[in-house]
Amino acid sequence: MKLNPFGHVTPAQIVEAAKRFGTPLYLYDEPLIIERCQALMRMPNAFGLEVRYAMKANPSLALLQTIAQEGLGADASSLNEAKRAHRAGIPYDRIMLTTQDAPLGEERGVLDQMLKDGVTYNICSQHQLELLLPFLRQHPAKIAIRVNPGVGAGESVTRNTGDKYSSFGIHLWQLDGIKNLLSKSGVRLEHVHAHIGSGGDPEIWRENIDRMLELIELHFPDAKVMNLGGGFKEARMPDEIAANIQELGEYAKLRVTEFRKQTGRTLAVAIEPGTFVVANAGYLVTSVLDIKSSGPDGFDFLILNAGMEANTRPLLYGSRHPFYVISTRGELLSSEFDLESATNSLNAVVVGRCCESGDSQTLDDHGHVLPRKLGNPRPGDYVVIGGTGAYCSSMTLINYNSYLQAPEVLLHSDGETSLIRKPQTFEQIVVNELPHPRLTLPA
Repeated sequence: MKLNPFGHVTPAQIVEAAKRFGTPLYLYDEPLIIERCQALMRMPNAFGLEVRYAMKANPSLALLQTIAQEGLGADASSLNEAKRAHRAGIPYDRIMLTTQDAPLGEERGVLDQMLKDGVTYNICSQHQLELLLPFLRQHPAKIAIRVNPGVGAGESVTRNTGDKYSSFGIHLWQLDGIKNLLSKSGVRLEHVHAHIGSGGDPEIWRENIDRMLELIELHFPDAKVMNLGGGFKEARMPDEIAANIQELGEYAKLRVTEFRKQTGRTLAVAIEPGTFVVANAGYLVTSVLDIKSSGPDGFDFLILNAGMEANTRPLLYGSRHPFYVISTRGELLSSEFDLESATNSLNAVVVGRCCESGDSQTLDDHGHVLPRKLGNPRPGDYVVIGGTGAYCSSMTLINYNSYLQAPEVLLHSDGETSLIRKPQTFEQIVVNELPHPRLTLPA
C-alpha cells in the first residue's frame, strides 16, 4: 500500500526510516524525481529545449546529483547556489545565474570567473548591465536579459513575479535604455527570459508565451532562446489540478513554429521548473507529541515534533499540504487521498512545538487555524506531511527556539534508504557565536 496514487512511498518505509534516523526527518522519493525529470526532458519542442532545475526549490547535494544525471542544468539565484550546482557535477555552461545581486569586490571576481567558465548571467537591472559592460567588452560571455512583462501569476500574491508589484527583472519602460546600452557596447543579446510567478494559472503561463514572442520580435532582433522560466502549477492536494506540461509544450512548439514562418527567426525554448520536479517527492515525517483541546467550543490540537521551523509554507502563504497518519506498527490510519476509509477520524488543528501562534500546518491565507480530518493518532504515532520536497528544507526558519535542522533521507528505487543530510547538532547552532567582548561571567 502506498501513501498516495502518484508516489512510491509506503507506510512501512516511513516507519523504517523514522526508527533508523529519528524524527523529524525529510524523506525524498527518488524514483518520482527521476520520473518528473524525464517528463520535462520529453516536453514537445520545435527547435530545441533547454531544461534547468530551479535549485532554490531544494538544493540538497544528492538531489542535485540525481537531477543532473537526468540531463537537467541548474537555475541558480545566487553565486553560492551556482557554486553548489557545480559542486554537484553540473558544468558551469549548464548553469544560469539569475539574481538581484550586483556583485562587487571579491564576489565580482567570482562572477567574472564563472562567466569565463561558461555561466549564463541573466541580467535583471540596468545597473547590473552597466557594471558588467567593461567585462563584456573584453571577454566573450553568455548573457541573458530578464524582462518583467507587466503581467504575472502565482499561487499567492507574494509569488507573482511578473507585474508592477514585483521588483524582479527589467520593466518594460526600461527596455529602450537597455537596448541603447547594448547597441553602444556592441554586445549581442541572444537569450531573453521572463518568469511570471510560481504556481499560477497555466492559462496565464500560456499567454506569456505570446507576450514573449511579441517582445522578442519588437526589441530583441538577435534573440535565439526564449526562456519561459518555471512556476508550473503543481497539485499537492487531491482537489488541486496540476499544469499539463505536455499541453504547454505543444503550445510553445506551435507558437515558435508560427513565429519562424512569420519572421524567419528560429527560437529554442528554455524552462526552469523547481516545484514540478521535487515538491510531491518530499515528505516531512513527524511524531505526535501530544493531543490537546481548547474546550467544547474550541479546537482539538495535534502537536507534532516539527512545524513551522521545518515547513514554513502554511505560515507564509496559507499553503495546504496533504497529511498521512501512520501508527507505530506501520498501519496507515488515514491518507489525504482516501479519507473516506479513515476510521475513528479526528478533526484537529495540526501544530508544531514552537513558541509562536502561527506554528500551524493548517492555516488559511489570513492566518486562521483550520481543523483537518485525520486518522485518530496517539502520541508516538507518525504524521507525515506531503508535498514538502520544494521550498521546505530550503526555506526553513531554521533554529527558531534553537530546534535542530532535520536530517534528510533519500528513498531509492529498490526500497533502500540513504542519509543525505546529517542531523544538525547543538554545537553547530552555536559554533559561530562569540562571547561578550567586555564581560567575564562566572563559570
